[in-house]
Amino acid sequence: MNKTTKIFAAATLLVVAAISAAWAQDKPQRVSGKLTGVQGNVLTVGTKSGDEKVGLTEKAKVLTIGKGAVSDIKAGAFIGVGAQPQADGTLKAIRIMIFAESQRGTGEGHRPWDKPGTTMTNATVDTTVSGVDGQVLMVKYKGGEKKVIVVPETVILMRLDGTRGDLKTGANVDIPAARKTSSGALEADRVDVGRGDFVP
Repeated sequence: MNKTTKIFAAATLLVVAAISAAWAQDKPQRVSGKLTGVQGNVLTVGTKSGDEKVGLTEKAKVLTIGKGAVSDIKAGAFIGVGAQPQADGTLKAIRIMIFAESQRGTGEGHRPWDKPGTTMTNATVDTTVSGVDGQVLMVKYKGGEKKVIVVPETVILMRLDGTRGDLKTGANVDIPAARKTSSGALEADRVDVGRGDFVP
């Protein structure tokens, strides 16, 4: 290997290392646990592996989350439906998330879910009526619509827009995408807070 080749190889390794470091810095991580402290914009979260400090950005969104009911699913609501497709083309709901108004339009559409053979549909409720098999929802999204059957086993959750005042010591929190800043500190632009004893 001549001198020029060695220099080129060394430069290539440096570039790869820099890209890898930048990628690792930008990769989001989930931080979940009980809120053990709040100092200004910095939250201390007691996780299974110990305390984690996460700073909130100036415009960080605070959402509260808890259990919902079929009666909370009204026409015009924007929801996420994790479901099992049925032979007749309907979707049997496994879990429904009623999104906060500020989340309207998030991930809109129909696609595979994280479990084999299931789907996720983020859409607006067009109509809701009681049926023989359960509550029947017609949901619409850009480019399509689906008929959703809500059964007694369906898990219904509801997010609401919250405030910094919801961030109290002892609350259960979930920060889905904390990222490391150039200083190595964790920072996030959203935090979910469980209402009451709910664990997000």
